[in-house]
Amino acid sequence: MKTELTQFLDTLKYNKKNLTRQQYRTIRGQALKGDVMDARKGLQKVLKRRCG
Repeated sequence: MKTELTQFLDTLKYNKKNLTRQQYRTIRGQALKGDVMDARKGLQKVLKRRCG
């Protein structure tokens, strides 16, 4: 059974091609620090801006 963090990191890795390197590193760092919900919100926001 995967934890919330590993599930999110898998999602982030899947969307890596849609992010700049800095966006990827920032969101990943935020998740690893413990703010998974905020990192998820940030990822959704960035993807909505970039991909519509």
